[in-house]
Amino acid sequence: MDFLELSKKRFSARNYSADKIEQSKIDYIIECARLAPSAVNYQPWHFMVIISEEQKQKLRQCYDREWFANAPAYIVICTDETKAWVRKSDNKNHADIDAAIATEHICLAATAVGLGSCWVCNFDLNLFKTNFRLSSGEYPVAIISLGYIKEQPERFTTRKDKNEIVTIL
Repeated sequence: MDFLELSKKRFSARNYSADKIEQSKIDYIIECARLAPSAVNYQPWHFMVIISEEQKQKLRQCYDREWFANAPAYIVICTDETKAWVRKSDNKNHADIDAAIATEHICLAATAVGLGSCWVCNFDLNLFKTNFRLSSGEYPVAIISLGYIKEQPERFTTRKDKNEIVTIL
């Protein structure tokens, strides 16, 4: 499948089957995230793969939605501002940008191996910090739910027309 086809196929999945995800697929997804570009190649990320029932329950407390609780696995993308590149002209720290790039690599890789994913940022950060130990500069940027899709959605969300988002100069 070419990249455009992959991009069209990926959507925010919220309807997972209970089927376990093969370790080889998790490994593939993490390898794709590991290879994601980052500013000055600093790679300030850390990926938490959550597959044990105990850890899934702790995570589900941070985002209490029925559809989310049905996912068989999660990847939490964390970043560390102290390990990220900072642009000198305005002190812009690129930790979030780097983590976002890796996060989308995870979502696209999941699609490539036949899994659904959903990017979640609306979680209880303080509860997450209580439930999971992170280093001092590290914080979670996003949670990706992963799983086999139970039912394909009837339609995907619409996208803006190219003319609305592109300026050619």
